[in-house]
Amino acid sequence: MTVQVHPTAAGTAAALADLVTIAVGRGERNIALAGGSTPLAAYGLLAEAAGVDWSTTTLWIGDERWVPVDHPDSNAGAAREAFVDAVGAELLAPDYGLGDPHASAADYEARLDEVFARDGGPGLVLLGVGDDGHTASLFPGTEALDVDRAGFVANWVPTHGVWRLTATLPLLWAARRIVFAAVGEAKAAVVAEIIDGAVAHPAQRAASGGNDVTWLLDAAAASHLRKHGT
Repeated sequence: MTVQVHPTAAGTAAALADLVTIAVGRGERNIALAGGSTPLAAYGLLAEAAGVDWSTTTLWIGDERWVPVDHPDSNAGAAREAFVDAVGAELLAPDYGLGDPHASAADYEARLDEVFARDGGPGLVLLGVGDDGHTASLFPGTEALDVDRAGFVANWVPTHGVWRLTATLPLLWAARRIVFAAVGEAKAAVVAEIIDGAVAHPAQRAASGGNDVTWLLDAAAASHLRKHGT
């Protein structure tokens, strides 16, 4: 596991954008996009990046809210608006039009399986971490945490009273690389619990089973870490 600490949130977003650009340049065939403010800031930078050839890279949504793509809470809609449509990249996302979260998850899993069969598995996966330790839409105490196959499932989140669609832990573990991005003092405690304390939050479980895991943090999010804190 690698931990990179940048002075500011903007610097962390720039580092994430650079990492994605380098991965595409090196021929990464598929990249999972995350929601959240830091990834969105990075996506804005990707929209302006020159010389990036997106034609051979499939982008896919690592988790999604059960809302239409034109809803303000849609991760796919936000990614399209931030950069995907501007750069002409291919984006795969769950189909809300199927009318049922379980059917949508199964359909999306089948489409992802085709991509992974072509590419030798999931490639680069971008993730965030919530104050409660969740990542993707793997929330504490939810059933999706117990799914033992590399797939995509509908996950009921009782604390929010909503359906979410999410990659399972085995799917995340199968990725060639996982990159977490977290910024702000509000994330400092949970980041320290995950990195220093190995507290079994969903994000810690995702990281602990990953093949190549990088954390991109700003100084505030890293402030409780033993190695980087002050």
